Amino acid sequence: MTYNMTKVSDLKTQNLINIHSNNPSNNPSLKKPGLLVLDVDATLIEEEVIDLLGDIAGVGCDLAYITSRAMQGKMDFNTSLKLRVSMLKGLDYSCVKQVAQNIHVTNGAKKLISTLHSFGWKVGAVSGGFKQVLDDFLPKLNIDFWVANNLEVVDSKLSGKVIDPIVNRQYKAKALTNWASKNNIDIAQSVAIGDGANDIDMIKTAGLGVAFCAKQLLKSQAKASIDTRDLSLVLDLLS
Repeated sequence: MTYNMTKVSDLKTQNLINIHSNNPSNNPSLKKPGLLVLDVDATLIEEEVIDLLGDIAGVGCDLAYITSRAMQGKMDFNTSLKLRVSMLKGLDYSCVKQVAQNIHVTNGAKKLISTLHSFGWKVGAVSGGFKQVLDDFLPKLNIDFWVANNLEVVDSKLSGKVIDPIVNRQYKAKALTNWASKNNIDIAQSVAIGDGANDIDMIKTAGLGVAFCAKQLLKSQAKASIDTRDLSLVLDLLS
């Protein structure tokens, strides 16, 4: 398959991509096996799933405020997740599946995934959200592997607790390195994409870390940033 690259310089002129590196030629190459790891909420998909659940539970505004603080790095992620999940206690499990049917894939995601697969790359997803939503959704996007948090369900209702381990920033980075190792992929050939503070460690660990429509804290740590909601623009960062 031939992929027609847009010049990164042209995209920079259009303010679509910002490169924070003196040598973008060192970015991962499509000529070698590689690994892409995507954050899910507000990156691979448009929504924050836990905020949607909060809307159904009638605590949407309060829950979204906590989510925003956590993604800006103003609140510990583990603490914020446990607090937010506790606010969902008693919610019928059917609401989780209802939300799963109403999430939207970010523009350009399918093109990014299919193109990388055509070059022999692997694609993984790491989520501070919930496996009960993603286990049905991600296979439809041909994601190779993923990790997400696990909601505790008792008598078909959310208990208000999340089952350990929590997928936090350290866990996400570890997933990236583990997948690279298991697939014999050089970490320099990895790309991580995220939008919030919970993605900092994997962004810094990957060969290329991309802040996607991200909070300023993450942008300051990433090698590249994209401010247009089109994930296929990531392809133009690869050599």
